[in-house]
Amino acid sequence: MKRISGWFTRVAEFIAAAMLAAMFVVFLLQIATRYASKLAPQIPIEFISNYLATVEPLRWTVELLLILWLWIVFFGNAFIVRERDHVTFDIVYLAVSRRKRQILGLISAAAVVAAMLWALPETWDYIDWMKRRKTTTLRNPIADWGIPGLDQTKFSLRLVFSVYAIFMVALIVRYAWRFVEILRNGPPDSDHALGDRDPSADANASLTEPHQDDAQ
Repeated sequence: MKRISGWFTRVAEFIAAAMLAAMFVVFLLQIATRYASKLAPQIPIEFISNYLATVEPLRWTVELLLILWLWIVFFGNAFIVRERDHVTFDIVYLAVSRRKRQILGLISAAAVVAAMLWALPETWDYIDWMKRRKTTTLRNPIADWGIPGLDQTKFSLRLVFSVYAIFMVALIVRYAWRFVEILRNGPPDSDHALGDRDPSADANASLTEPHQDDAQ
């Protein structure tokens, strides 16, 4: 199971990295086409200067950058970001016993699953409704290939925002599995850099140990 999970994570990281690289290239293309005509008079080579003078800004780059950023954020959080990578407010969690930490972990995992399951139908209904709307400037370069669902000249916004539905389903699966893991193996202390150490025991020890000033 760990081998499959590791392989899946590497594939997801590759996809996210490819989207990030594409975003960087599109950003450079946007800057280049925006300022090409302004730089043309400063180029001493005539044919290059004449070519740059005819270059117009590519309007679709802005929309593509927004779509790529949207997909990077939700795809990355769905399949790459680990629990320990999130910012957590765990003062109460770290102050209680191992058994209570397990209960808190079960409650939090169940709450995430319940919330996503409750919101998923209405969310997908809205995403599906977005198929009526198309991208403003971004056009489909493979519209003439005859691929079902990709034969429109512009992209459906349902395709653009479908990443959020993927994100929700991934959260449901991840936290359902997390619930089972906590039930089997106890609280997820590794996500809080605790390992096998019991923080409640450390807190009690710090109260019972004499202070250095008292010892002197």
